[in-house]
Amino acid sequence: MTAPEYRQLRAFARIDGAQLAVLMIASFACYVLGLTSQLYGILSLLAIALMPFFAGLRLKRFRDTGLEGNISFMRGWAYVCLMFFYGGLLFALAQYAYFAYMDHGYVATAINGMISAPEYVELIKQTGMSDYVNESMQMLQSIRPIDFALNTLSMVVMAGIMLGMPIAAVVKRSVK
Repeated sequence: MTAPEYRQLRAFARIDGAQLAVLMIASFACYVLGLTSQLYGILSLLAIALMPFFAGLRLKRFRDTGLEGNISFMRGWAYVCLMFFYGGLLFALAQYAYFAYMDHGYVATAINGMISAPEYVELIKQTGMSDYVNESMQMLQSIRPIDFALNTLSMVVMAGIMLGMPIAAVVKRSVK
């Protein structure tokens, strides 16, 4: 790949990564709202499930418009990895801003409220996980916003690396 081709790859991946970040932020917002409303929780899961298909469609658009219908597996994989990296950076920034300035313990309180319901308390006791759940809740309440953001960034990058392989394999095309 030449330098101009790499610049083109990065430019398209940045734009599509920003669009992927919007989808991730919408999914996260639905998750936070889904802590009190099941409909938003379902929408959050749906948005997460759509991310690989969105990446595939954006890779196909890049192949058809930027590369005149010809893309190798490695270039497609690099594109998806970069798209998830750029999207993950923006999403981690948004998640950091949420936890640092807007959350004020809402997520931890909502999760604690859910597991404090009588049916969950009994289930936790029956499985012998009371100490584990209590430790997990204490850890959740003590995690800093930057830790959430960095953890999310690493998960999104790893997801991009793993999802990039099958997406690139499906979208690759060699025009002769």
